[in-house]
Amino acid sequence: MNRKKVVIALGGNAIQSGDATAEAQQKALEDTALQLVKIIKEGFDIVITHGNGPQVGNILLQQKAADSKNTPAMPLDTCGAMSEGMIGYWMQNAIDKALTANHIEKDVVTIITRTEVGLHDQAFNHPTKPIGPFYQEDEAKQLMAEQNLVFKEDAGRGWRRVVPSPKPINIFEHRIINNLVNNGNIVIAVGGGGIPVYQDFSGIHGVEAVIDKDFAAQKLAELVDADILLILTAVENVAINFNKPNQESLTNTTVDQLQEYIQDNQFAPGSMLPKVEAAIDFAKSRDGRESIITSLDYAYEALVKQAGTHISAQIRETVVG
Repeated sequence: MNRKKVVIALGGNAIQSGDATAEAQQKALEDTALQLVKIIKEGFDIVITHGNGPQVGNILLQQKAADSKNTPAMPLDTCGAMSEGMIGYWMQNAIDKALTANHIEKDVVTIITRTEVGLHDQAFNHPTKPIGPFYQEDEAKQLMAEQNLVFKEDAGRGWRRVVPSPKPINIFEHRIINNLVNNGNIVIAVGGGGIPVYQDFSGIHGVEAVIDKDFAAQKLAELVDADILLILTAVENVAINFNKPNQESLTNTTVDQLQEYIQDNQFAPGSMLPKVEAAIDFAKSRDGRESIITSLDYAYEALVKQAGTHISAQIRETVVG
């Protein structure tokens, strides 16, 4: 049996594909669990991370709608914790169901995860990550004046709050996550990038920010000494010249080659670029580590080297049309 340790970063389509009801999201996770159980059956030890963008956005809407003296709206870090628990609960049920159907005796657990950021990160001076509902311009400007928040106009659709997206520097729960996975458990952690926090002499404090889920998965993969970082997205392979007649899909590539492609602006910011950057950071963090980018449908095939884009520090790059 293969005992390699894999951190799996699930994309948003693994949870929600348009229907925001609890039932629809739980059904999507049952489909996701069927793909994950193939990996578990192969003998990989896995830690699962996931996004939370639509879910935390809906929680913020609900907080706004119910905001009053008696039921005050909760801050962003607390809403992130709510989404971690909610999605983790759904995912545990879905994976338990798939394990039972395949006669696999394993425990699955969700760890509400705090991700440490640096208060001097330049992202705090340039908030860019839109969150929550759309507002009219006058309402947004009133909120900016009253609550010291930052709002920006978003592609003609209205004004949205923007928050910093600092880089993760530590995962506070990484030791317990590592202990659990090393003892054969399936661990769900760092949901939505984890709850952004900072630490000072008085303790640990939440901050109003959103951490990129791929960079958080990469940091966790390093801290638990994973062998593979598997980033799942909407496409089977990373491509250069994307959506052009000369598009080429990457299969086996190197850190150096991908950095050249980044210099050539081959990857879209806010889309494929952070996934590629996270993959590079992990692949070069220790000899023998590998990053893989592919879709959920090809996750198992990618881990047995039959699909996906494989990134290492040594293997030379090849492309397929």
